[in-house]
Amino acid sequence: MTTNKTVLAYGMVAVIFAIGAATVEGYTSVFSIRAMLVIASFLIIAAAGQTIVMLIGGIDLSIPFVVGFANVAVAQLSSQGMPFPVAILVVLVLSIAVGAFNGAISSLLKVHPLIITLGTGTALLGGVLLWTRGYPTGSAPAYISEFVSIGQSIGPIPVPMLVPAALLLAVLLFLLERRTLLGRRIFAYGANPTAAPLVRISALKVWVFCFGLSAGLAAVTGILLLGFSGAAFADVGRHYLFQTIAAAVIGGTALSGGQGGIAGTVAGALVLTQLNTVLIGLGFDQSVVQALLGVLIVAVVAIYGRQAHLRTAI
Repeated sequence: MTTNKTVLAYGMVAVIFAIGAATVEGYTSVFSIRAMLVIASFLIIAAAGQTIVMLIGGIDLSIPFVVGFANVAVAQLSSQGMPFPVAILVVLVLSIAVGAFNGAISSLLKVHPLIITLGTGTALLGGVLLWTRGYPTGSAPAYISEFVSIGQSIGPIPVPMLVPAALLLAVLLFLLERRTLLGRRIFAYGANPTAAPLVRISALKVWVFCFGLSAGLAAVTGILLLGFSGAAFADVGRHYLFQTIAAAVIGGTALSGGQGGIAGTVAGALVLTQLNTVLIGLGFDQSVVQALLGVLIVAVVAIYGRQAHLRTAI
């Protein structure tokens, strides 16, 4: 079932590419394809964490806030004299700690993560805005900007290092999902949270890991976006809440948990990036684009929702 959804998602990638090539001038140019791959790579990184959380039946609403926090905090710390690599390490540790806290509280108190992640995310970004007084300073060093720049190439390959790095991340997470004991426990818990403790799967450990990973990848996205934009911006992650969930859902990850994975999410990110490019290329206003993307998500969820969840077969 999951495999069929993943194949369908990659089929959508091919269909939308064909539509774009036929209707939008310059859609198949090297620059256009390179730009779409770069934008999709940011989304793949952020959506990878959301996918892992969704596999256990959760949703992480803190992602856009953590993206903004990391974007601003790294820039601010480096502008105050902290070496940039140290600033990255500090921000990653803090972000992962926030994510782990979200998972622990949600698991221990049996509170839906929608509430916990929204609250901690808002508080985190609010704290940063108070710290910077709304005017963050600093920027990314040249090596970060070159890593994500659309104008950079890897030898004869016309893409920056960000693109293969995002694909490598996807491969590593795919291996984690499919080839490790931890991955099997994540799927088993998502498929049936009630039965999972009976086979010695710790709900607390699973939730802490998944939410910690999600926050860490959101922070990585925010840091990379600093190099892409050249300046810190607290609201840089605002689009990543809808898009991370949408990419996972289009790729076949079930909102109820236990089904899907990163392979489909990569396709989902490509679908969203291409569709957004095609609609804008055809002259649609951004508000119309968002509305049409929303219709697409409703349609996909409706189609997938007709299939019984895995736990009903256990």
